[in-house]
Amino acid sequence: MASLEWSEKLENGLARMDDTHREFVELYNVVANAGPDDFLAAYDAFVAHTEAHFAQENRWMEVVNFPGCHRAEHDRVLAVLHDIRKRVAAGDTFFAKRLVQELPAWFDHHTNGMDAALAFHLQSVGYDVDSGTFANAEGAEGQAASGCACATLSAESDAEKKACA
Repeated sequence: MASLEWSEKLENGLARMDDTHREFVELYNVVANAGPDDFLAAYDAFVAHTEAHFAQENRWMEVVNFPGCHRAEHDRVLAVLHDIRKRVAAGDTFFAKRLVQELPAWFDHHTNGMDAALAFHLQSVGYDVDSGTFANAEGAEGQAASGCACATLSAESDAEKKACA
């Protein structure tokens, strides 16, 4: 059986994001270990969580002008989840099984790449995700991240570093 374990490696230092990610891991494991009779209900709960999870991050990104490539990845994942739901309801479980196998690697990469960059940016601009306010009057003005390079925290060139600053 596939499984995904929560570890400090998945933490991004933003309590609300980390709590949401822990829930994602828990619900993924329910799906991964569900039998044929329980799979669809477990999958539906996982998809509902993922929709709310991504919507939460998307709202944060809108407020701080974070690059759209992160939101686009959310949209792609949700499209796949919805397509697989239709297939499972029609009796085709092939892609659902593949999803269960592939999600741990995707989640690790996404959490430690795009989500880590988002958490860093939110903290850098002083945005409090719990209150929905900025720590300073300037807010995200003039501090917006730009380009997908910012979403990976791996800017190598001076130009990329300046674009992400």
